[in-house]
Amino acid sequence: MEAPLQTEMVELVPNGKHSEGLLPVITPMPGNQRVEDPARSCMEGKSFLQKSPSKEPHFTDFEGKTSFGMSVFNLSNAIMGSGILGLAYAMANTGIILFLFLLTAVALLSSYSIHLLLKSSGVVGIRAYEQLGYRAFGTPGKLAAALAITLQNIGAMSSYLYIIKSELPLVIQTFLNLEEKTSDWYMNGNYLVILVSVTIILPLALMRQLGYLGYSSGFSLSCMVFFLIAVIYKKFHVPCPLPPNFNNTTGNFSHMEIVKEKVQLPVEPEASAFCTPSYFTLNSQTAYTIPIMAFAFVCHPEVLPIYTELKDPSKKKMQHISNLSIAVMYIMYFLAALFGYLTFYNGVESELLHTYSKVDSFDVLILCVRVAVLTAVTLTVPIVLFPVRRAIQQMLFPNQEFTWLRHVLIAIGLLTSINLLVIFAPNILGIFGVIGATSAPFLIFIFPAIFYFRIMPTEKEPARSTPKILALCFAVLGFLLMTMSLSFIIIDWASGTSRHGGNH
Repeated sequence: MEAPLQTEMVELVPNGKHSEGLLPVITPMPGNQRVEDPARSCMEGKSFLQKSPSKEPHFTDFEGKTSFGMSVFNLSNAIMGSGILGLAYAMANTGIILFLFLLTAVALLSSYSIHLLLKSSGVVGIRAYEQLGYRAFGTPGKLAAALAITLQNIGAMSSYLYIIKSELPLVIQTFLNLEEKTSDWYMNGNYLVILVSVTIILPLALMRQLGYLGYSSGFSLSCMVFFLIAVIYKKFHVPCPLPPNFNNTTGNFSHMEIVKEKVQLPVEPEASAFCTPSYFTLNSQTAYTIPIMAFAFVCHPEVLPIYTELKDPSKKKMQHISNLSIAVMYIMYFLAALFGYLTFYNGVESELLHTYSKVDSFDVLILCVRVAVLTAVTLTVPIVLFPVRRAIQQMLFPNQEFTWLRHVLIAIGLLTSINLLVIFAPNILGIFGVIGATSAPFLIFIFPAIFYFRIMPTEKEPARSTPKILALCFAVLGFLLMTMSLSFIIIDWASGTSRHGGNH
């Protein structure tokens, strides 16, 4: 099938995020003609399109300068997100062995889907997810990919704001040294998430260029490493089972140890059973496991922009970067899930960090972790909002000049919608479940496979060749997982059992 002929717009900035500075990608027309934008060609030719005199660019005229190590760092940060907070809950509802098997499977499948994306981009010289969709299926493919990315990023922003809603009141309560939560407005998570959105997130989201916020990626990743270290440390300092009034302790370490010793004296059979790990579990909440894992491993829209910025790029080199990044996150995810689960067992909540409020409201280490994670997710929201706004402009206002009014209205509309979703969502599990069961399977499984099948020339790989058959099986697997997960989640909601995973 002939590729659609159209001038497409790709936006890239050095940190691997999308930018609203539109960079035309020239699609060859019949008769070797080229469509160009004369108004931009001179300026962008000086800033972005400088060719290296010693080598000919492989895909685009943009010469990447990002090292191998920094690319691993950037992609790891793209993978790492709020999904890590839900993995301990997933382990509690699958058991350690089943969780490890599923986590390994999702990680390997994510690596394979990146392989399909890289092979597809190598054929057509395109390094943007939406543009692969356009090349494979024309405008419908481009819009479908943009819609999936939009839903995924809206889900990510919702999960970030939900963390602000649930954690910021606890931080304020600790700073004010309050034993119990009051009814004051500054202790209400709904008011606080609106306040943070208006005073911090919205001003940052209104900027035209957010490239400098890429520096927060390092801080965000560092916060999650700090979170992991704290989870491992607290495993050895939180008694099991928790005494009924343990969360009313003063935060004094010696007092905590005394309580721990008292708790360990009467060991009842029920308590012993509660504090025994499960290795294989199936229940109504198990349906959320694969969506949570898929949500935690989605990085595919960022793979191709990071590939573009890579110094001396090659498919093999970018695949190594992807495999290493996924391996690092795989280890971090498993450790966070394991030690979070072994701390609270079946008492773990769908948002792990919130579970520690049961332990000691005045714990300094957990307070520091909360502040670090809150800062990280607050600064990440504007970056995640950026490609969503761009995708909406591309879908609704294609090829129109930039206007501040539209720029501001889209940002305000997005933040308002996401705030309403966060305020009325019963728990973060619903966000992880729905987004992880819809957009994540499309971005990880279905789109990379069908794009590869359509883009890869039949003279190189016939339709019945082994790689294309595997790609189709991969797409079918993604569709089955999506259908199965959505079915179980809908049944779970209908029965009302999902309230078990909420924040108590």
